[in-house]
Amino acid sequence: MLSVFLACPFFSFPLESEEFGPVFVQEPDDLIFAVDSEEKKVMMACEARGNPKPTYSWLINSTEVDVEDDFRYSLIDGNLIITNASEAVDYGVYQCRAENSLGIVLSRDALLQFAYLGAFSGRTRGAVSVREGQGVVLMCAPPPHSPDIIYSWVFNEFPSFVAEDSRRFISQETGNLYISKVQPSDVGSYICLVKNTVTNARVLSPPTPLTLKTDGVMGEYEPKIEVHFPPTVMAAKGVTVRLECFALGNPVPTITWRKMNGNIPKKARLRKSQAVLEIPNIQLEDSGSYECKAENSRGGTAFRGYLQWISMINDTQLDSGEQLRWECKATGKPRPSYRWLRNGAPLSPQNRVEMVNGELIIHRVQQTDSGMYQCVAENKYGAIYSSGELKILASAPMFKTTSVKVIATVGKDVSLECRPQASPKPRVSWRKGDRRIQPSKRIILLRNNTLRIINSSRSDEGSYVCRAENQFGSAEKTTALLVKEAMRVELSPSRVEVTVGESVVLSCKAIHDPSLDVSFLWLLNSQPLNFQKEGGHFEYIQTQSSTADLMIRSILLKHAGKYGCRVQTSADTVYAEAELLVRGPPGPPGVVIVEEITDTTATLSWSHGVDNHSPITAYNVQARSPFSLGWQTVRTDPEPVTGDMESAMAVELNPWVDYEFRVVATNAIGTGDPSAPSRAVRTKEAVPSVAPANVSGGNGRRHELVISWEPVSEEFQNGEGFGYIVAFRANGSRGWKEKMVTSADSTTYKYRDETFPPLTPFEVKVGVYNNKGDGPFSRVVTVYSAEGEPRESPSEVKAISVSSSEIQVTWKPPNPGPGKPRGYEVSYWKDVEQEDSAKKKRTLGNETSMLLSGLEGNTRYLITVKGFNSIGQGPASAAVHASTRKPCEFSHPEGNNVSLTWEPVKSMANESDVIGYKVLLRQEGRSHSQVMRTPNPSAVLTLPEGGTYIIEVRAISEGGEGTASSQVRVLTSSGKKKMPWALLSYLTISITFPFF
Repeated sequence: MLSVFLACPFFSFPLESEEFGPVFVQEPDDLIFAVDSEEKKVMMACEARGNPKPTYSWLINSTEVDVEDDFRYSLIDGNLIITNASEAVDYGVYQCRAENSLGIVLSRDALLQFAYLGAFSGRTRGAVSVREGQGVVLMCAPPPHSPDIIYSWVFNEFPSFVAEDSRRFISQETGNLYISKVQPSDVGSYICLVKNTVTNARVLSPPTPLTLKTDGVMGEYEPKIEVHFPPTVMAAKGVTVRLECFALGNPVPTITWRKMNGNIPKKARLRKSQAVLEIPNIQLEDSGSYECKAENSRGGTAFRGYLQWISMINDTQLDSGEQLRWECKATGKPRPSYRWLRNGAPLSPQNRVEMVNGELIIHRVQQTDSGMYQCVAENKYGAIYSSGELKILASAPMFKTTSVKVIATVGKDVSLECRPQASPKPRVSWRKGDRRIQPSKRIILLRNNTLRIINSSRSDEGSYVCRAENQFGSAEKTTALLVKEAMRVELSPSRVEVTVGESVVLSCKAIHDPSLDVSFLWLLNSQPLNFQKEGGHFEYIQTQSSTADLMIRSILLKHAGKYGCRVQTSADTVYAEAELLVRGPPGPPGVVIVEEITDTTATLSWSHGVDNHSPITAYNVQARSPFSLGWQTVRTDPEPVTGDMESAMAVELNPWVDYEFRVVATNAIGTGDPSAPSRAVRTKEAVPSVAPANVSGGNGRRHELVISWEPVSEEFQNGEGFGYIVAFRANGSRGWKEKMVTSADSTTYKYRDETFPPLTPFEVKVGVYNNKGDGPFSRVVTVYSAEGEPRESPSEVKAISVSSSEIQVTWKPPNPGPGKPRGYEVSYWKDVEQEDSAKKKRTLGNETSMLLSGLEGNTRYLITVKGFNSIGQGPASAAVHASTRKPCEFSHPEGNNVSLTWEPVKSMANESDVIGYKVLLRQEGRSHSQVMRTPNPSAVLTLPEGGTYIIEVRAISEGGEGTASSQVRVLTSSGKKKMPWALLSYLTISITFPFF
């Protein structure tokens, strides 16, 4: 289901007692209907007035529409509704016919078109293969469409579009892509994209591959014009003409244009590398023969066509008795002749009809002159038809409103309108009551039939009648005039000054005729106040019917201005105005100008801003640099800067720093907004004035003197070429050694000398310099040379086996002196391995013992110890060795008994003596354990049948129990004990004691 609606405005007319024939109020317009629109209907609009009321019928292509028998058609008033409209049936020219007992009228033609865009054929397009240098045309073959479409081409993939230039052109007439000379970069896939100008729908063609042949390169050849305009181009007056011309050729041809009988119009424009000539607003002088020429080094070719100008006639409506003048002009060779048709029949000159050189004049038109006219311009090559309809309007006068009331004010002028609708124009007369009105100095009848009364008085009140009449009838309109006393408006106070934040009430009082209603409107600076958008600052208060107040709360500077109270009645409008002055902080000063700049000063000037009705007392000068946190107040000369000054010097600035300046004004009310910032300026360079801070040093490798400092901020470097001068001397010596450090970001300097011993004291100072010269040094501090890495190895290294997985290592620190250790590193490796594979473990501090754990049982290890500090490591001690103990062993089970043995545990020097062992036996999956005590490093255990058992051993001393050994698992089943010997090779008894 498809539909389109054409909206028509609705006019209402009063009923008339006199009969008259149909007169169109609205006629149908040309319509383009989008087929894929969501609307379901098309509506062709038509409305006419007449008495009796007209009936309607419609014609399509001169054939009457059968509304009764075809369900797709329906009439609503005069409008034709078409349901499920289709181009095949409903495309065409429509006319509305309005009819009553007095006659029939036909509307102008209205063309119904259908906008649609079909799909491209899905058939695969074959590849186009050409030689390099050859020209090619890629065909678009657009799908069915209506109306016009726009063409473009996609290269390889969307949205990469082909760019048009002197070598490539897309014709908007054919849609084809023309490449005058193919290059290797043109190889690829081409897709034609078309877009409907009405619906904006777009569809893509199947791709056309473009390939290069491999049998050689195309040589040069002369141009061949592939795109050109028709031999005869007909253009109506005022339209834009677009002429296309493009050629293939190698080298790429150049396109030029000329007009054979004169110059190309100045208004013409060349588009798309001169391939398109556009001439807007075609006039008679633009007609003639045009030539496009394509040239390259191999030759040239040209094409000529004639641009024929046509002046068309248009539909015209005239009142009976007026004159018709139609001009029909055309250009051509030979010069065309003209003839006229009326309703398809030849029109001949008559008493009132003249025809001269394409111009038709009919004097004093009559109803019988109505009809369809055609101008035919022809020569031996053909004929051009131009059509237009002449309608002669004939209707009795009528008024949209037959009675009105006008209220005037004493002493003011008043106008009484009389605007009848009639054809031909009616004669108009005025009367007051029964007496005809005669114009005078005070009562004037204007050309548009309006009656104007100057300086009206109470005596002018009464009933005024305007009468209009022509040969078809007459009509009257009555205006009741009331004259009231003039209204006065009082607005108080008329001028008031307030300070920002205060409140004020303006009162507006109207003195007027009590019989009239009154309305108030408040304005600020001639613009109506919007109370809802003013943030609650304004409130409208009407205390009486004739008084309205305006409350302004928490006044802002922007509320200053002229407040108007407009009071209106049906008789008069009076306006009164009051001025509100608002005192507040000053506005921003004018833009700041930097007039002179030195290394530490800037001379500034500015202009006064508004003082907001409170004199400016002082200015504050502010500056901003890349190193400041926002805007900062700067010192000035003079200081303070008083309100009558417009210049000052900013002082104590830093050299070689970018600054912006602004000024803030202050008055008795407060401080205002700042001025706009000045342009950024840089102060001049100067010798550095700030020395590095926190000079210190120390650490480093042996024989090094390390000096460090905090770098000087860029803000205080004062110029280019900034660096540091590091000066030092050994205590007691006289001369200073000085070293230059050229990087402004440097924070350390290292000096190495093999001759001075560790921890030698030096006097140190660090200075600054730049291209302008040397700056100050820091204060002198004492810095010691580095003590270096440890130089001796630990002594008396001992290693004692603690268990099958642990060895305790102890040592003594090296002799006190420079390079003392800050910790120790223990290296250990198996006797059968190389030292390179050693594992390393460090102490947390200066501890002199370490327990190595996680070792393999019954294995010999080699162990060394070395000291380290922040500089590096010292030499390693001589390697000592120790062997871990054997793991726990089981004897083969005998009956229900299992024998368990382990190596005795020896207590260390700081531990209590071992007095026995505790053996714990529990079944896997249970928490309860059987405990057995023995003074010997062996035990015989009796195991119940069935299940898995876990055995642990702990050493006992007077200080308590030691840590548990590794767990041993024993499996029993079917009355036999199974010892997991393979597993036992990895399980050991590891027993250590806590320190007591």
